[in-house]
Amino acid sequence: MTDAASLARVWSGEPRAVARALSIVEDGTAEAADLLTHVYLRTGRAFLVGVTGPPGAGKSTLVSQLVRLLRAGGRRVGVLAIDPSSPYTGGALLGDRVRLQSHAGDAGVFIRSMATRGHAGGLARATTDAAAVLDAAGFDVVVIETVGVGQGEVEVVRAADVVVVTLVPGTGDDVQALKAGVMEIGDIFVVNKGDLAGVEHAIASVEGLLALDDRPAGTWRPPVLRAVATTGEGVPELIAALDRFRDESRLAIEARRLARATRRGPATAQPAVLDHVAIAVADPAASVEFFASRLGLTVGPAEDVPDQHVRVRFIETGTSRLELVDASEADSPVSKFLAQRGPGLHHIALRVPDLAGTLARLEAGGVQLVDRTPRRGAHGRWVAFVHPASTHGVLLELVQEEGRADAPR
Repeated sequence: MTDAASLARVWSGEPRAVARALSIVEDGTAEAADLLTHVYLRTGRAFLVGVTGPPGAGKSTLVSQLVRLLRAGGRRVGVLAIDPSSPYTGGALLGDRVRLQSHAGDAGVFIRSMATRGHAGGLARATTDAAAVLDAAGFDVVVIETVGVGQGEVEVVRAADVVVVTLVPGTGDDVQALKAGVMEIGDIFVVNKGDLAGVEHAIASVEGLLALDDRPAGTWRPPVLRAVATTGEGVPELIAALDRFRDESRLAIEARRLARATRRGPATAQPAVLDHVAIAVADPAASVEFFASRLGLTVGPAEDVPDQHVRVRFIETGTSRLELVDASEADSPVSKFLAQRGPGLHHIALRVPDLAGTLARLEAGGVQLVDRTPRRGAHGRWVAFVHPASTHGVLLELVQEEGRADAPR
């Protein structure tokens, strides 16, 4: 499954390839570990939405309406519906594919039922990895619907970027669920079946308990929405709240993603490494003489990079390199840099294994990019720059690792 052709089919979102990848991940074999090494390098673009709440709250109907409106807005949606395990087969018992069958003919929707297989907390053990597969397959939103075990479904916060807690009036589950700890993980609360008696009391109860939560000023305050999922009422407001959370809570989302990466451990984490430090020089000959004659370093031949209007020379220093950069044309950005700041540090370059995937993750996290897509740099490698506004003052170049003949997507 990790050959280039098979991976390309997963990255393109081909249903059969994605389904097979999810099956491998659920099995948890050595093949799964190998596959996930590739998967996690391409994650960070999708918005992971957890939907939880007590049984009977109408989560599946709400999710179905959520998918419908997201698709109407042009977004591709993946759904992981977590169900209890069959005592006979170990598979998903309820099968949310049946409950979401109205979307079966939509190529922009992928639905997968996953069995808990005895795993507590409302999720399957492989849920986080499965969500990563859908992320890598190009889905814009991945909805994770928990099994509905009641008050213990707090694990969803570890798998999602945002958590929607679905409640229903008239059962007492609204207050009891909040007291049990779900209030601490809920980012958006939806009181479903809002056409039933007692809905206003339920909303007031939830809002009253949330008012007791002493959150720092300026942080997200969970809204309490009213919905009737059977008709779609309240679902546009839910999507608006999700989008607002994504825009206003970027730091919280990044913290959750970092926590997920930390729990995965180093097996699939391949951090960026220092490739080179670039120095803008006004007198290339004098600079070469200093590093070669005074320090005894080997200075490589000059190489023109036409699209950047610069000339570069690399100096090997052991585990990394220095890059001497001078302008090859008068309108070069380096010419302007030298005119404004004079010779000195121009940028720092980090080498990454998947440049396009890295750019997608950074952009999804609100990082300001100079280049949203890779372009050719020195030695024919793919490069892209990150704006100093997001790196605390230093122009950052990202370079795709050497030895890769394939162009970034």
